Amino acid sequence: MFAKLKAGLSLFKQALVGNASINYTEGSIARATFLLSVPMILEMAMESVFAIVDIFFVAGLGADAVATVGLTEAVISLLYAVAIGISMAATALVARRIGEQNKLAAAQAAGQALWIGLFVSSVVGVLGFFYADRILALMGASDNVIATGETYTRIMFSGAFTIVFLFLNNAIFRGAGDASIAMRSLVLANGINIVLDPMLIYGWGPFPEMGLTGAAVATNIGRGVGVAYQLYYLCSHNRRIRVALSDLVLRLGIVLQLCRISVGGIAQYLIATASWVFLMRLVSLNSADAVAGYTIAIRVILFVILPSWGLSNAVATLVGQNLGAGKPDRAERTVWQVARYNLMYMGAVALVLILMPSWVMSFFSQDPEVVRNGIQSLRILSYGFVFLAIGSVVTQAFNGAGDTMTPTWMNVTAFWIVQIPLAWSLSQGAGWGPEGVYWSVFIADATMSVLGIVLFMRGSWKTRYV
Repeated sequence: MFAKLKAGLSLFKQALVGNASINYTEGSIARATFLLSVPMILEMAMESVFAIVDIFFVAGLGADAVATVGLTEAVISLLYAVAIGISMAATALVARRIGEQNKLAAAQAAGQALWIGLFVSSVVGVLGFFYADRILALMGASDNVIATGETYTRIMFSGAFTIVFLFLNNAIFRGAGDASIAMRSLVLANGINIVLDPMLIYGWGPFPEMGLTGAAVATNIGRGVGVAYQLYYLCSHNRRIRVALSDLVLRLGIVLQLCRISVGGIAQYLIATASWVFLMRLVSLNSADAVAGYTIAIRVILFVILPSWGLSNAVATLVGQNLGAGKPDRAERTVWQVARYNLMYMGAVALVLILMPSWVMSFFSQDPEVVRNGIQSLRILSYGFVFLAIGSVVTQAFNGAGDTMTPTWMNVTAFWIVQIPLAWSLSQGAGWGPEGVYWSVFIADATMSVLGIVLFMRGSWKTRYV
C-alpha cells in the first residue's frame, strides 16, 4: 500500500513538473491521461480565478465599478471566442506534428499561430483604446458607469494581447504535451494579480490609490508576466517544443490552415455562449429568485466539472499526437477509456448534487425561494452529467483531430434546434417556468452525447489530415 501511495505521489509530482521525454503515443493510456489532465485541471481553475479575484476586490468600489467590469467582460468574451478558436487549431496542428516526430513543423505551426494572435490582439487593442466609451455605451452603460469605467475598459482592451497569448501559448504547450508549463504560467499570473489588485485599487503600502483603473493595471501586469514566462520557455528552452526566429518567417499556407480550423472552434464557443444567454433570459421572465438560484447552480456546476474539462482537454492532445504517430486505433481506445474515467467522476458528482442539493445551496444563500430554485436546477441539470461526460470527451476528440466543424454542427443541433425551442415551449407554452428551461438543458446534453457517439463511431475523424 505504501509503495502504491509513493508511486502515485511521484506521478502527481511528475505531472506538475513535466517531463520532456514522455511519449504519449506509447505505453499506458491511463498514465498518459493522468500526466496531461492534472495540470490542465489546475490551469483551468487558475483561469477562472482571474474573474473571481477582480470582482471580489472591485466590489468595494460600488455598483458602477462592478457594472463596468461586467459589461467589459461581456464584450471581451467575444475576444475569448476568437482566442479559444485559434487555440484549438494550434493544439490540433502542434499535437499532430509532435506525434509525427516532426518538431520543426510543430515549431513552425506554433510560430504562425503567434502571428495570428498578434494580428487579432492588435486590432482589438486599437479599437478598444480609441472607442472604449462607445463600447460601454453600446452595452447600455449609464453616463455614471462610462465616467467611472472608461479608463478601465480602455486598459483592458489595450492589453488584449495578454489574453490572446495566454490562451494561445498554453494551447501550444498542451498540443506538445507540456501542460505543466501552461499551468505554471497561470499560477504565476494569478499570484501577481491577487497581490497587486488590492494594492493598486485601494493604495496599500507605497502604491497609489487607482480605484477601478488599478484593477485593470493589476490584471494586465499579471497576465503580461504570465505571457513573458510562456515565451521564455517557448523560445529559449528545448523541452517538447522550441520556437526559433526562423519559425516566425510568415508561411501563408500554415496561417490559412490555422484560420480554417479556428472557424469551427470560434463558432463552438459563440453558439454555446449565445444559447446560455437566451436561457438566462427565459429564466429571468419568472423572478429574480429564479435567476439567483440558477446562477448559483451554474457557478457550482462550472466549478465541480473542472476535472471533467481537464480530462476532455487531455483527449485533444492524445488524439492529435496518436493520429500524427499513425496510431488511429490507439487514439480511439484513448477516447473510450477517458470517457469511462469521466463518466465515473461525473456520475459521482451527480449523485452528490442530486442527493444533497440543499446542503450545497446552504453555502451560498439562506433565502428560501433562491434555495428552492437552486435545488431544482441542480438536481435536473445533474441528471445530464452522464451524457455531458461522454459528449465533452467526444467533442474534444474531434477538435484534437483537427475536425472543429463536426462539434460545431453538433452544437447547432443540440443547442439551437433542440434546446432553445424546447426551453421556450416548456417554460412558456406548457407553463413549466424555470423547470422547463432546466429540462431542456438535460435533453440537449443527451442529444449532444448521442450525436457525438454516432458521428465518432463512423470513424471519419481518423482519416482527417491537418
